[in-house]
Amino acid sequence: MADGAGVSRALILGASVFSFAAALPQSGLAQTSDASAARPATERPKQAKRKPKPAAEQQAAAQPVANARAQIGAVPVQSLDTITAVASKTEERAIDALAPVSSVTLEKVQGLQPNRLSDIFYNVPGVSFQERGDDPATVVNVRGLQDFGRVAVVVDGARQNYQRTGHNANGSFFLDPELIGGVDVVRGPTANIYGSGAIGGVVSFRSKDIDDVLRPGERWGVDMSGSYGSNKDRGMGSVFGGVRADPNVDVFGGAVYRTQSQYKDGAGTEIGNTGNDIAAGLMKVTIRPAEGHEFKIGGIFQDYQYNIGQPNRGPTTTAAPLAAIAGSSVYASDARNYTGTLSWKYSKPDDMLFDWNISVYGNRTDNDQVKTYNNRITTGGGVCALANPGNNISGCVGDKRGYSLDTVGLDVNNTTRFNFGDWRNAVTYGFDAFRDDVETFDSRGNSNITTPGGQRTVSGGFVQLKQNYSTWLELVSAVRYDRYELNSLNTTTSGDRLSPKITLGVTPVTGFTPYVSYAEGYRAPSITETLISGGHATGGGPALFNCPDGTSGLFCFLPNAALRPEVGKNKEAGINLKYDGIFTANDSFRGKINVFHNDVDGYIDLVASRPTTTPFGRFSQFYQYQNIAHARIEGFELETMYDAGDWFVGVAGHLMRGRNTATNVGLATITPRKVTTTGGVRLLDRSLIIAAQWSSFGANNDLPAGYLPSTGYELVNLYLTWNATKDITFTASVDNLLNQYYRPYAIPGSSTDGTTQNDVLFSSPGPGTVYKAGLKIHLGGA
Repeated sequence: MADGAGVSRALILGASVFSFAAALPQSGLAQTSDASAARPATERPKQAKRKPKPAAEQQAAAQPVANARAQIGAVPVQSLDTITAVASKTEERAIDALAPVSSVTLEKVQGLQPNRLSDIFYNVPGVSFQERGDDPATVVNVRGLQDFGRVAVVVDGARQNYQRTGHNANGSFFLDPELIGGVDVVRGPTANIYGSGAIGGVVSFRSKDIDDVLRPGERWGVDMSGSYGSNKDRGMGSVFGGVRADPNVDVFGGAVYRTQSQYKDGAGTEIGNTGNDIAAGLMKVTIRPAEGHEFKIGGIFQDYQYNIGQPNRGPTTTAAPLAAIAGSSVYASDARNYTGTLSWKYSKPDDMLFDWNISVYGNRTDNDQVKTYNNRITTGGGVCALANPGNNISGCVGDKRGYSLDTVGLDVNNTTRFNFGDWRNAVTYGFDAFRDDVETFDSRGNSNITTPGGQRTVSGGFVQLKQNYSTWLELVSAVRYDRYELNSLNTTTSGDRLSPKITLGVTPVTGFTPYVSYAEGYRAPSITETLISGGHATGGGPALFNCPDGTSGLFCFLPNAALRPEVGKNKEAGINLKYDGIFTANDSFRGKINVFHNDVDGYIDLVASRPTTTPFGRFSQFYQYQNIAHARIEGFELETMYDAGDWFVGVAGHLMRGRNTATNVGLATITPRKVTTTGGVRLLDRSLIIAAQWSSFGANNDLPAGYLPSTGYELVNLYLTWNATKDITFTASVDNLLNQYYRPYAIPGSSTDGTTQNDVLFSSPGPGTVYKAGLKIHLGGA
């Protein structure tokens, strides 16, 4: 474990100073404008034969589409027109991909003024979150699947695999939304060539880079942003800047500081320990040593300081039921995340043989915690003292514990293109691998058992053939080979598999493209699922059971070296709709509609043994991760937007259900309904944007025994963006205008007495109404 936050804060301060130093010399504060920024992007036919382009045109094409249109009076750009390579590792617009792909642009992120990552995904179908107010980490759920890497989360290509077992999701990551330059989401295993494990999908974050700040014609630039929000004292400040040292060298850096106090939910209850302090920074250097070649080295540094756990909501010495008032232990937490990436890209328009991308990365998450509060003044059966109360589950007040995950990885791929008559072909092939190394330290508690240490290596290779015939037919076929090996002191297990994919799409008339797809995905068991072993500590009470490894406790975790990987088999049908100039010269409509049916063979879940009689009642002695017979998730997804230039309206969302087909019981991680309607107007030569968003969520009531259902709820948000000048932008928003109380996900009960896990129950409600206002200032010069 790393020591304290000093290193992180020094790096962040260095990034901030670097940004100013890089940006301010040279040309003073000269400002430039770009008369061409309003021009719409030109579209090339899919996989058209490559022809050389002038160097200036190549550089312009490399800049993000959204950035070029974030100017006053610009022609709006649809999010589904964003260029993405996540679905097939070949660049294409999201609307053209024969897959359920969504993109969130930087322009959208900035207009939403997000406080957490989940704030930017309301318009993305199939995506939900399982977050705690007292934990700033993010838990993403795609199509009802989450935990243990079922959704591959990557930041600048680096896998985010952090996991700590406790009273919430088993898999999270740390990323401040102010660092984001854009997000691509692929739902389902259709992106199986992207990496191992993604049976739920892929969420790929791109951090900010120099083209997100510098405008066309600028040699240097700085963006300074700040915001303040109510409920309670939500503050954020950031600075990002870069300089083109010469036409072939870019240097970029930035820093963020965010803070908030404890918020109140829609019922007026103050949620304990929802305040936090976050500091983050990034640096990037890009070098283009020769035509077509680009080297990029980047680093992201983040430091999260918060308290996780819930205090009691009343005195525990009264006759009131403990289930209504008892909180949990509280830990002062310092989580630090370090991500480093090095990539080498090569692409030339006239080179049909090579178009490669090679990247290596390392990602480390350290979470050091100190227990500061115990919900009962107890010695835990002699484990602790009354001066520092506690128990043998979570330790005593003052005890330290820590979780560390190191991930190193490699991703190599190349695309070779060739034409045969009217067939345009692209063969993409590659290899990727990552290694996780988990270490857990707990001086007196139970974390060494619930989050065991170990190593896991996962690797794979793939080949994909993408074929376009004339202008009306596209065929994508691929196969991926995956292998994993998992090791600890006492256990070694491994496995491998081939996973196919085939997609067929036709465009009988311009703008209308139906497609069908079948894809399989493969997820290797995690370290915790395979190795967890030992007695769950009693908390100071009597042990109910003796365990096979010689320990004792409330129940026994059993390891499972025979655990098989999960295999997702997804059938999909969809329609892409793309129309321009419908009623006026510049209006547009984009839509993606799809249905899916994902059968997950060998779905892994924590299974309890049949209850047995003890002196204190009937309880299960053993808990073990096992392959249940089958899980089935199916649903309907929709993402549409009509943009008339001066106004826009769109609907996005999903209907979904998921069940364990062996027991016919629903899955607890399903969000059965999400429908988001967005509408807005652009006024004052489109410099003023006013928008409203209404999201309707359905409650999950089809649950395993012992779960508390989530709530159905309606969220109404208002947004305003005013480009007062080309360099000054004001933003304002109202989140949860109706002050709704909501708990977005089902909550499990205790494994011993059936009562709800109160630390999750107390911290799961989202905030009530939040008012926010922000300001961004741009400086730049040639």
